[in-house]
Amino acid sequence: MDENATWRLGGPLRRAWTWGAGLSLLLAATLAQAQGVSWEQGLRSDAPDRYTVVRGDTLWDISGRFLRHPWQWPEVWQVNPQIRNPHLIYPGDVITLQDCHGRPCLGIERGQGEVRLSPEVRRVPVREAIEPIPLDTVRHFLRDHRVIDDPEALDELAYVVAGNDRRIISGAGDRIYARGELQRGQRYGIYRVGERYHDAATGELLGLELIGIGRARAERSEDGIALMEVLAASQEVRNEDIVLPLEARELASEFMPRAPDHEVDGTILAVPGGVRFIGRLQVVALDRGRRDGLETGHVLQVEQQGERVVDPRTGESLRLPGTDAGLVMVFRPYERMSYGLVMRATRTLEVGDRLHNPRRGVGVAQR
Repeated sequence: MDENATWRLGGPLRRAWTWGAGLSLLLAATLAQAQGVSWEQGLRSDAPDRYTVVRGDTLWDISGRFLRHPWQWPEVWQVNPQIRNPHLIYPGDVITLQDCHGRPCLGIERGQGEVRLSPEVRRVPVREAIEPIPLDTVRHFLRDHRVIDDPEALDELAYVVAGNDRRIISGAGDRIYARGELQRGQRYGIYRVGERYHDAATGELLGLELIGIGRARAERSEDGIALMEVLAASQEVRNEDIVLPLEARELASEFMPRAPDHEVDGTILAVPGGVRFIGRLQVVALDRGRRDGLETGHVLQVEQQGERVVDPRTGESLRLPGTDAGLVMVFRPYERMSYGLVMRATRTLEVGDRLHNPRRGVGVAQR
């Protein structure tokens, strides 16, 4: 498959979203290195020889059945030359664990799909490729959250100045007035200022969260004041709400879990919505971003803070060493901070827990 065709597979937010382009590029680079995990490195002791993919599986789930570290998937993936497009995995396909020149590798045996017959019609249902992670959780979050790297820019953004007929609050179907440079016919997001994220150690402002409350379309503008129709609203629209062009939020094919190439040391900054205790598939804000080398798909280990105890001999307060307690994958990096999804939590995580590069365990499987 040529590169252009592969990129087309990763088109805008559709159920047949695939790991396609990112996986094919990384596979080519990884396989060319002639490296990978050994039988004694990273393979689960209870890894099956075969696994049949079922609806609802994700690539993260499947790789976790074979590997201790799901981001090692590309290192053990074996492209099957008999399969025209090995980057798409469907329910009914069988993932097999094999030996490739002394190293473990994973291959695919294609399932045949499902065909139902009736007296009137023969139907072959469309096969939907499985997703790399539970993407619906990420999509819903991205629809309603974004971050401004420079909060000082707020003064230059368009904002709501009034509702029609002097209304203080407005909703779907109402018209509002906004001040700023807005293009007639274009759709915009309506946002409310949320939390200001600061670095706990330095006090540096890392970003300003904006919470989406609706969408509107600019109908006409005069002297810098635009008349807009509210198309949808999850909350009431108020004066001073921010009006911004809708952010491009496609989950591109680069969305593939992997360990960072360099050392990362950060913390869980907050949980949007104010929750303190954190579990699997919850979104968290991280105090590291693009300037720290984080990219979409980077996986970080969460180290739970050790308990604080009193030394029985000296009486001084001590912090016990931390314990690895989960994994977070970055899905939306900004300049100074990021949003991540908790992919694994062996215990309840908390705001302030440390983030670092994932460790690669050894001596797991004996085959």
